[in-house]
This record gives sequence, structure tokens and C-alpha cells, in this order.
Amino acid sequence: MTKWLHLVLALPLRNRAGLEKFLEKLYDPTSPSYRQFLTVEEFTAKFGPAKDDYDAVIRFTEENGLKVAAISRNRLNIQVTGTVGEIEQALHLNLGVYQHPTENRTFYAPDREPTPDSPVQLWHIAGLDNYSLPRPALAHKDPSEPNVQANATTGSGPGGSFLGSDMRTAYYGGTLTGTGQSLGLLEYYGTDLADLNTYYANVHQTNAVPITLLSTDGTSTSCIDNTGGGNCDDTEQTLDMTQALGMAPGMSSLVMYVGSSDAAISNAMATAKPLNSQLSSSWVWDHPIPALTILTSKNSRRRARTIFKRRAIGASGRRRYYPREQSIPPMTFT
Repeated sequence: MTKWLHLVLALPLRNRAGLEKFLEKLYDPTSPSYRQFLTVEEFTAKFGPAKDDYDAVIRFTEENGLKVAAISRNRLNIQVTGTVGEIEQALHLNLGVYQHPTENRTFYAPDREPTPDSPVQLWHIAGLDNYSLPRPALAHKDPSEPNVQANATTGSGPGGSFLGSDMRTAYYGGTLTGTGQSLGLLEYYGTDLADLNTYYANVHQTNAVPITLLSTDGTSTSCIDNTGGGNCDDTEQTLDMTQALGMAPGMSSLVMYVGSSDAAISNAMATAKPLNSQLSSSWVWDHPIPALTILTSKNSRRRARTIFKRRAIGASGRRRYYPREQSIPPMTFT
């Protein structure tokens, strides 16, 4: 087996009881610690994995033939790459390709819980399956109802549609512009900034906010649609930017964090330098292990930041292993 996979190894936090007490005091108005937020370095020193443990996991991955692709400054994540054969041997499992039971596609997944001979117990390993694919929360018009018209008729956009700037006017009277704020967007695909420029040209507005496209795990930040010779749809990503920029045209910066796993993206957002004051996501997916989101969320809560989620993330409660009792014909990696 020669197919390569990109995994994220997540280590557990230290002193979980102390972290819970810290968070309680952090948001208690009667506590002297109220809103006394920690920097990434302070949080890592108090609650992050010990450096010796982090280094030990790195040595374990390298001794098992995996290549370290990236490390994180809070020592929570280690990104590694390896062939399917190397990963199977290191984690003591078998990876197979199966027909998806409800979607017209195949997926890969392990046949058992990973049991690596790591000197430090891992919290989670992301990237071992693609049973659930992230999808944008964007709602498309039902093609079976072509005559349905939008209710928006008084906006300043084409056809009376509402723009982000209309939302700002409705909520704030147009006086607040987000001056000095920064925003981080969670995205699973990149974008084509030419589409953003086209939007502004069509609505006769301009954008003065600098935009940074940041890959968190080597995923491409480019997304070219079929009009430009590609096959990538960046509608959601462009909408995320236009709505945010319309609501806060005075922001100091907008960073789009692009990745293939929530573990890589969320940890990059939690350790960015400088940190964004607001974070936003409009993607949905079934998370195999909800506790991983809790871990990263607690890492973010130690800093004064707001996380916006347009739609709740579903949680299956456990990873899906195959084959199950209901047999699905497997295939093999090539």
C-alpha cells in the first residue's frame, strides 16, 4: 500500500481539574481572576502537554517511519504523514475502503481502535477516516421550484437582495465598522479572491481589509471554479468573507484558515500570532469524537475571543469502525 495520508495526533491537556477551576473563575464576575486571560505561552505552560511528552511522541512517530509535517506552539497537535502501510503498522490497525451506506461514494476507515505503542497516551488521531465530509451550511435554491422568489426586495444588492452592509445598517445603524477587530474564518477549501473582487464590483463597493489565506495542514488555499478552468466551488467561502466584511468594513484583518481536518484548523486558530478577536465557521459535519472539539474550545476560551457558528455541529458520539455486523463489501487501497 503506497497511498499517503495526513494525520493529526492530538495530545491531552494537563491538569484538567485545574483548567476547569481556572475557566470557572475566568468567567465569574465576582472572582479576582475575572477576564484575566492567558496568552498561548501561559496556557501551554499551565495546561499544555509537557515538552518531554511532546518530544517523546515526535520520536515515536519518526521511529515508526512517519514524517512530522508540522508542530504546534501549544504542544497539542503533531501533524504527520505516512503511507497506509506505515500508519497501519504504527497504529496496529487495518485501513479499508468501503461503499458508503447512504452516499454515492466510497470512504476509508480503520477496522479497530488505534493502539499505538506511544510512550504518551494520545487524546485523538484525526484523519483516519473520511466517512463524514464537511459541507457548507449554504442553502441552495430548490431546482424543483424555479418560480420561487426571494423575500428580500428592499436590500441594496442586485434584485433587492440584502448585503452584509445592509445587515450592519439594520443592527447598528451603520455607525459601527469593527475598527481594530480581526476575524478568523474556518474553511475546508480555499478561495479565488477574484470572485471577491467581482462581488465588490457588482455591488459598487470597495474592500479595504487585508485578507490572508492560511493553509493549516498543506491544503491548497486556491479554489478555482469551472469558469476559470477548475472544478472547485468557493461560493460558501466568498459569502463568508462578503458578509463579514460588510458587517465590519473597518476590520484590521481577515484570516481564512484552510485545512482538511477540524483538528488542524481549530488548533491553528487557537495558536495564531496575533490571535484573532473573532472566529467564525459556517461548515457542518458529524464529528466522530465530540471531546476533541471540547479540548480545542477550552484552549480558545482562555483568551478573550468570540466564536460564531452559523449552524450547530452534529456529533455521532463515537468513531465509526468497519466492517460492522452489516457487511459492506470492502476494497483495498492502491
